[in-house]
Amino acid sequence: MKARSCVTPEGFVFGIHKPAYEVVNLRESGSIAPLGVLGENRVHGNLANFPEGDVSEPGADWVYEIANPFFFRGVTYINRSWADRARLNPLSITIPGGREISMGAALAALGVAGGAESFARLPEPVLLALATTSTDPEDLMILARLSCELVDDSRGRPQGLRFEEDGHGRARPRILRHDLFEAVANNPHLPDPFKEVMVLRPGVQGASEIVGEWQSQSSHVYEYLRRNSYIPWGHYASNMADDAVRYSTSTLGREDIVGLRHLYYQRTYVRLAALLGLAGPTPRRSVSPEELETLRLAVVSAMAARTADLPFTATLWGWNYGFDFAPSGYRLHASHQQIHQQYALVPGAVAAHGTGGELPESIPAYGCGDLVADCVALYRQEYQRDFFADYIMAIRKNRRMDNSSDREQSLIVYEDANVLLFVPKAQTSQWELQLVTVSAVGNILEADSRVRASLDQGILLAQKIYSTMGARMVTSIEFTKRFDSGDTGQRLLYSFLPRLPWSPGAFSEAQLRFICGHYPEDFAAACRARSVGE
Repeated sequence: MKARSCVTPEGFVFGIHKPAYEVVNLRESGSIAPLGVLGENRVHGNLANFPEGDVSEPGADWVYEIANPFFFRGVTYINRSWADRARLNPLSITIPGGREISMGAALAALGVAGGAESFARLPEPVLLALATTSTDPEDLMILARLSCELVDDSRGRPQGLRFEEDGHGRARPRILRHDLFEAVANNPHLPDPFKEVMVLRPGVQGASEIVGEWQSQSSHVYEYLRRNSYIPWGHYASNMADDAVRYSTSTLGREDIVGLRHLYYQRTYVRLAALLGLAGPTPRRSVSPEELETLRLAVVSAMAARTADLPFTATLWGWNYGFDFAPSGYRLHASHQQIHQQYALVPGAVAAHGTGGELPESIPAYGCGDLVADCVALYRQEYQRDFFADYIMAIRKNRRMDNSSDREQSLIVYEDANVLLFVPKAQTSQWELQLVTVSAVGNILEADSRVRASLDQGILLAQKIYSTMGARMVTSIEFTKRFDSGDTGQRLLYSFLPRLPWSPGAFSEAQLRFICGHYPEDFAAACRARSVGE
């Protein structure tokens, strides 16, 4: 098997389709009809849709085909005419900002009384659309009260939810319209007191235990344990606390990202220390940054001396930022707007079961970083070279895909001594960014305090750039090397994947064929312009 990748020892390689072709016309009949009026009174019809003879296309748009650096992520296609338009003004690569929307004001302009009575008569899809798009706090407070039963104080201010017992004796909030509840609670314009009692106060969304905390003068983060998780063996979530409301990355500060990530590092190192029989931190106390580094070094040392296999050999980390809900009832992204990140340890193997035949005791457990490891191994087999060294080299000596010498050439958005934030040559989201360690650091266990600080800064900068470009939903994932891997060539990699309004994902993406409307160099230029001051 060859390494199907745009990365080679000489730099990037890609293909260009220059279509020219003939089409035999097999149509038997036609349906010539007017389509409307062009200008004042000139009939415009569909004659062009029904040619008499065969069709000749002497020169259709060029299409660039770029294999993803990692073969498991497919191929990206760039239409030249689209990209040529975008290159004229890279700052046009943006999502337009939202407009001020108020149903109360619209009703008043029509001479219709607003308020809860009028809102209650609206169809459910209209309520859902309003809950996700209204910027009027008065609208949203009415919708909140239509969605659930609130308990108010003597001045009519929400103090909590009304609860009732379910058939198992568990307390459940009285939610009257579940979709509407989620949609309005996730709207940043809902006043904070309503957000707090509906979804932010610890315990209001369930009994998940808080087992960690990070707090500073400007930030506060809780760590929740998700016991019965879709991630086997449970997972953890670092959530901005109810007294540090962050519904947008535009409000996210340096202290916030440090806190969110500190809990991830802390939980990982503490769990590994316990598995290795090392003394852990004192209970009911956060580990300081200095203690965290000492603990990491102790774990690394114990791992080097260990002969038996560890049950957990990799991390899982992800961040679903942003929420939206279609009026049709389709959830479009994430589970909650309040900024949170999720993480877990991944086992090396899982017990094998099957139907007939002799089976092994176990099979390898999945971790997405293993797919990167496969790419690294295949590349080394083909070229006898280190993949990431060549990948970073190709990024640094990049040249524009359209061969234009008078425009931006670089894919790099930001770099320091430890990390590189860049636009991949083949983007699996039209706005994908990647963050990679520049030295032989393959996971957070190998990352010292300086590398961790650089990772945190790179993650924050990527999200800030997206915020200024108008992205409201971003998925971020980590590709990590196994703790027990002896391969020093695999680097720690993060991929940031915005969800764009005009790119929902369909049959092309299901085939790992990703369509892009700009050159990667122009997107990098747009990102650098937005990174100034961050």
